[in-house]
Amino acid sequence: MGKDSIRLIANNKKAYFDYFIESKYEAGIALHGTEVKSIRMGHVSIKESYVRVENGQVYVYGMHISPYEKGNIFNRDPMRVKKLLLNRFEINKIGGQLQTKGYTLVPLQVYLKGNLVKLEIGLARGKKLYDKRDSIQKKDLDREQRREFRENNK
Repeated sequence: MGKDSIRLIANNKKAYFDYFIESKYEAGIALHGTEVKSIRMGHVSIKESYVRVENGQVYVYGMHISPYEKGNIFNRDPMRVKKLLLNRFEINKIGGQLQTKGYTLVPLQVYLKGNLVKLEIGLARGKKLYDKRDSIQKKDLDREQRREFRENNK
């Protein structure tokens, strides 16, 4: 595995359905040893998680990392708050953009970059119900076009 190879561990598809993603940031996560081992095995969920900026630091809440089965006493609480590692400029930029009404930070995916665990977070604006209907309609049209294309080119 190369130094810049990327292996996707967990993806938050619902975030793309519920939000317009304006910009994306790559953040490291402050983890303990058994948490890293559990993530490498794919035992992580970011479905119900969210990100907050507090006191000049960025934290992810609700990110579930299952306890490592061979970790016994070294295992941490699976739902503990985890600190994200971003540089000061990025934190200030995100904090300023979050002051704008309607913006939030959502975790998009967890992946391994080389031997480091990274979390991609997105600055997002919530979709209204009619926007979600629009997304569903576009997805259905694309699916229908792909199906017709496949049938015509057999």
